[in-house]
Amino acid sequence: MAEQTESASGAQRFIPPDADTLDDLRAAAGGCRGCELYRDASQTVFGRGDESARVVFVGEQPGDMEDQKGLPFVGPAGRLLRKAVDDANLDPGHIYLTNAVKHFRFEMRGKRRIHQTPDRVHITACRPWLVAEFARLRPEIVVVLGATAAKALLGPAFRVTRQRGELLPWPASAQHPEDFQRVPVDSAGKLADTPPAQLLATIHPSAVLRADDQDKAYEGLVADLTVAARALAG
Repeated sequence: MAEQTESASGAQRFIPPDADTLDDLRAAAGGCRGCELYRDASQTVFGRGDESARVVFVGEQPGDMEDQKGLPFVGPAGRLLRKAVDDANLDPGHIYLTNAVKHFRFEMRGKRRIHQTPDRVHITACRPWLVAEFARLRPEIVVVLGATAAKALLGPAFRVTRQRGELLPWPASAQHPEDFQRVPVDSAGKLADTPPAQLLATIHPSAVLRADDQDKAYEGLVADLTVAARALAG
């Protein structure tokens, strides 16, 4: 692994000002050098799903399998999340999946690549991609998965363990709501207010896989996602 840097230039300069779609952003993200993580990762792992998705899931970062395949949530945690989505009666066709950090951070142990939690510098450097994604999405519910995603959107003081399963106003609950309050409505750059939405924080599915009592942890995840499903239905 490359040594951790004290600072990073950030992703903003890699985001094309004329990017109109998520596909435009995805193509540009492949060349991001906003922090040092790109040096060791196989590729950028951008979000996937429809721009009209009713629910946006934000996780931490890609894992080993995601890094290899270039898609978020395709490893063990992703499979568990898909099961939880089904058990909570959320429509998987109305979901957009992304991560707060778009490159896999890891350390080598023998021949294995072991996940390392992104540092604040990585979250901050990658945040412009998240802001750009949200500018092109109109979710009714934002689901924050785990502490890293919560720090990226809600700030370092937010604790998932204290407020999981609660519906909060979005984007008013964001650390910098002004980043998410105005969205483009045409290719000429006209802006409008973001439609009011709600945010719900819960544990990351990887935490279920690590839990001593996986059944109980999974039930908690499904219970939280059921709150989101009921809000959509209501």
